[in-house]
Amino acid sequence: MKIVLASKSGVRKEILDKYGIDSIVCHSNVDEDQVKEALLDKGADPESISKNLAELKSVKVSVKYPDYLVLGADSVISLHQKLINKPNSRGEAFDILKLLNGNKHYLISSVCISKNGAMIWNYTDKSELKMKNLSDNELKTYLKGIQTEILLAYGVYQIEAGGLNLFEYIKGDKDSIMGLPIEQIKEYIEKYKA
Repeated sequence: MKIVLASKSGVRKEILDKYGIDSIVCHSNVDEDQVKEALLDKGADPESISKNLAELKSVKVSVKYPDYLVLGADSVISLHQKLINKPNSRGEAFDILKLLNGNKHYLISSVCISKNGAMIWNYTDKSELKMKNLSDNELKTYLKGIQTEILLAYGVYQIEAGGLNLFEYIKGDKDSIMGLPIEQIKEYIEKYKA
């Protein structure tokens, strides 16, 4: 059974491939910044924002692909209950790392499966991460190792690359931190097929 991944994340596609889930990619073209801004204006917390974005992406693409299961996903960083956005520049990436430096924060990964324009399942996973206390030079050295387009598309730390070295500890599932709580997705797809 082929599913549609409503995401432009190459890492999410790799996770599906690694676990043998046949998928095609269709970008949702949801304006994430506009949606986040509107939700923040209504007082939404980071978890609600993540869930809403995953659902919005999934439902939007599922209208184009009737009868397919469409998987939408979104991940956000929450520091002291405040949303930390993806950087828009290398300077912003450094500022974000400075904020996270030495602090415990949460990475919230939400997924949603829709069919025929309606959500039929969703799941949200929350991982706890604590960054080491690093010097400005260490943070700059880390950032130099990441291509700008990857940094802006995926956020400030690349767990699958050198990002692991930034952390004192990580409590959570690695696949979920990289963007997909795959065990729960596999479980749902198996039930759906049965």
